[in-house]
Amino acid sequence: MASLQEIRGAGLGLKRELIPQLKQQHGTALLEYLQFVEIAPENWIGAGGKYAVELEWFAQRYPMACHGLCLSLGGPDPLNVAFLSQLKQFLSDFEIPIYTEHLSYCSDASHGYMYDLLPIPFTEEAVHYVAQRIRQTQDILEQRIAVENTSFYVQAPISEMDEVSFINAVLSEADCNLHLDINNVYVNSVNFGFDAYAFLNQMPAERIVYGHMAGHLQVAPNLLVDTHGEAIITPVWQLLAHAYQTLGNFPTLLERDSHIPALKVVMQEVDQIHAYQQLAASHTDKAT
Repeated sequence: MASLQEIRGAGLGLKRELIPQLKQQHGTALLEYLQFVEIAPENWIGAGGKYAVELEWFAQRYPMACHGLCLSLGGPDPLNVAFLSQLKQFLSDFEIPIYTEHLSYCSDASHGYMYDLLPIPFTEEAVHYVAQRIRQTQDILEQRIAVENTSFYVQAPISEMDEVSFINAVLSEADCNLHLDINNVYVNSVNFGFDAYAFLNQMPAERIVYGHMAGHLQVAPNLLVDTHGEAIITPVWQLLAHAYQTLGNFPTLLERDSHIPALKVVMQEVDQIHAYQQLAASHTDKAT
């Protein structure tokens, strides 16, 4: 097993469709700038056979981050403590330093898991509720987690503050970290008509553990859907450049979850993330 390593540079979400190509190309120029990978723990906890062997192979070669899918931090049901116990052991077994989850909810007792990320009302009551659940999660895992700003398509019916104020209030009260999704900021800015650059300017740089980049689908001029199945568009790249300029040169990972092309095509976007990071680093060096 590889020793615990810091998440840095440019990364890629580890999809099983890409595993044969990633193993074949390991050590070649194609993967020169791939520095970490991300997995959804729900898809790997308890995996046996060839999947267990594959996970071990990657754990020995790349730092890993875990990005959860089903904890439902904003949901009405009690936290899944049994899952968190499994997760704690999994993070320890594979020496994974980071666990993040969505700042949303995806389940309730009457409907089970809804396989979508639903918005939490932006209220003081919700801040206290979600922060308490994050603290409970951190107590069980015995480590800080990070929460990701999520994309959504309809606002919760009751809101007392805007999204950025809600995120900051949760981060402060829960004393947790931030998983900053650049595409989600852009998607929500179009869907709900706010300034994405002003949003980023209000993010707490010191809490960012890493970022996400992804593509989305434009359904209408004012409706974008976060599919992770399209190429990243220029305005989202520009937003990433602004984030590096204002918030620092944080690790950033490419999500590609559907319509996955050949690894050579996927790596073009990973390499572009690396190029933006190098540009931000050069600007920092010049400034000092």
